Amino acid sequence: MKFFIDTANLAQIQEANDLGILDGVTTNPTLMAKEGIRGTEAIMAHYKTICEIVDGPVSAEVLGTTFAEIVEEGKKLAAIHENIVVKVPMIKDGIKAIKWFTDNGIKTNCTLVFSAGQAILAAKAGATFVSPFIGRIDDGNWDGVQLIEQIVNIYNSQGFMTEVLAASIRTPLHIVRCAEAGADVCTCPLSSILGLLKHPLTDLGLEQFLKDAKAMQ
Repeated sequence: MKFFIDTANLAQIQEANDLGILDGVTTNPTLMAKEGIRGTEAIMAHYKTICEIVDGPVSAEVLGTTFAEIVEEGKKLAAIHENIVVKVPMIKDGIKAIKWFTDNGIKTNCTLVFSAGQAILAAKAGATFVSPFIGRIDDGNWDGVQLIEQIVNIYNSQGFMTEVLAASIRTPLHIVRCAEAGADVCTCPLSSILGLLKHPLTDLGLEQFLKDAKAMQ
């Protein structure tokens, strides 16, 4: 399973990349605004900087909602760097745009996916990635990881090449469960990735080893 970090914070992206396990980055307008990145030129420059840090897919989200708007904006985003993946919302014109991008050699990430039916449409249109938002599904008292498993099963049985990118990850356990469910990618905050490192027995074991080593000196 590939690890993407879901942020626009350059320091966090660099820290995750330095771990040696980072495969890509996902962003959205909310994450950009959180970092104070506003205005088209500033956003474009920020995406370029991210691509220079990470050697992997970088999802850049369109803001338009009509076919023409999505295509025009997507072409500009794709021109920033070869690693850019155009992030397109799961709407009717979004699906049309994903098909256009597919036919023209531009990679896409279909975002805001909350059902298997939506995931099927995204795959039929040729999306590179499909992003089910499992945390938001959990918020509605449903099991988001079950949706990941369902989509993975459908894609495998139908031969779809679209990769299942588990999004809206909230905890380290989400990451583990998505790996069990067969997700191709998970995208999450740095805190969730670092949370995988933690276990009390590891801390206790290291403390004992260091204590014993000091006693031997």
